Amino acid sequence: MPTRSAGVLLYRRTSPRLEVLLALPGGPFWRGRDAGAWQIPKGAIEEGEKPSEAAQREVAEELGVHLRADPWPLAQVRQSGGKWVEAFALEQDVDCAAVKSIEFEMEWPLRSGRYQSFPEIDRAEWFDIDHARQMILPSQAPLLDALVAALEGS
Repeated sequence: MPTRSAGVLLYRRTSPRLEVLLALPGGPFWRGRDAGAWQIPKGAIEEGEKPSEAAQREVAEELGVHLRADPWPLAQVRQSGGKWVEAFALEQDVDCAAVKSIEFEMEWPLRSGRYQSFPEIDRAEWFDIDHARQMILPSQAPLLDALVAALEGS
């Protein structure tokens, strides 16, 4: 059964542009990657947890940011590995220089018997929509279209 995760696409309007916050995952598998690797802050939905609760928890863990309002449902996408991502959206400015991610531990180098800690998020940045389309993980790109469509319809 594919894993389910939830996350939040944060956005801000800087006249006249719409910008979205994307995060570059941390750890050795993402080192040196850039275009096509950035993602929304997201993570697994835990047993008994609502997707919206998981999304808010993941923003707090990965960015060190507490949301000032409840995010609204945006869209669901299926990533290339089969994982479903339920995305929410919220307009909120975030100081990317102040982002502080929790860490995870993994065996590194692989099969070495040594464990190292890495931040879940290496860094976060604001991108205008056109630049975000170049930087985001391709399977999450439909979230940008969904946000633009939702904001144009409101």
